[in-house]
Amino acid sequence: MDMTQAIILTIITAATPLLLAAIGELVVERSGVLNLGLEGMMIMGAVAAFAIAQLTGSAGLGALGGLVAGMLFSLLFGFLTLTLVANQVATGLALTILGLGLSGMIGESFIGLPGLKLAAVEIPLLSDIPVIGRILFSQDPIFYTSIIAVIGVSWFLFRTRAGLRLRSIGDNHASAHALGIKVVRTRYLAVMFGGACAGLAGAHLSIVYTPQWVENMTAGRGWIALALVVFASWRPGRVLIGAYLFGAVSIGQLFAQSRGIGIPSQFLSALPYLATIAVLVVISLNRRMTLINTPASLGKSFVPER
Repeated sequence: MDMTQAIILTIITAATPLLLAAIGELVVERSGVLNLGLEGMMIMGAVAAFAIAQLTGSAGLGALGGLVAGMLFSLLFGFLTLTLVANQVATGLALTILGLGLSGMIGESFIGLPGLKLAAVEIPLLSDIPVIGRILFSQDPIFYTSIIAVIGVSWFLFRTRAGLRLRSIGDNHASAHALGIKVVRTRYLAVMFGGACAGLAGAHLSIVYTPQWVENMTAGRGWIALALVVFASWRPGRVLIGAYLFGAVSIGQLFAQSRGIGIPSQFLSALPYLATIAVLVVISLNRRMTLINTPASLGKSFVPER
């Protein structure tokens, strides 16, 4: 039972940054914006969280700093794509490259330093429940934030007028604009929310998952989160399921290596990314379902004057 509990706890820790980054990107894409800079925002959140935690002695302030760093980086993307109407794909890729380089420069002096870990929050009474108490009610605040984010996003998108307006922009921004909906403003807010989630996801890596700073420590998780949004068909509940499936695959390969299973370690390390490719291939086979759920204006620039 202790081994099973430990494995589940590790899967939750591995899945949390994927879930946060993916749920933020889902809102962005529902508004019709494609932000491929998720990896860059995550790594900036990671280095900002670690640096602020080191300088202030507070992991909580570090988490807040990571969130703000991701949001500021997303504003750069928003300015280029929404105000200057730059190509979203090229801008997102440039943002990722910039984030990886800038984080390496900022974090150079923090390499090798012991990190501060964000303390778990134990919910009274509930955390004392055998087995599930430790798993569900004795976790770090970012885990609880990720679950609340999924519930909140689902409610917002499908139960509120603001969510309906956001989805209408993603489906047809020209018609939404004709109805008086503020397309650019709404997209800016969506991009900022996505950046905040990505920054907090990066913070989770450097102050919870492995409390240290290592260059490029996101290790492609931003790209996996992007694939998760497609895997989930832009539905929040499916993002939750997908994040934990990918988290299980990530931990499964580490468990297999520790058990000395006769499979090359390089292949096991590649398993999460191979799973991502396999999922995308399977999804692409069902072209009709993909087209039904994909926001029609995804990746398309909007200029009111034209």
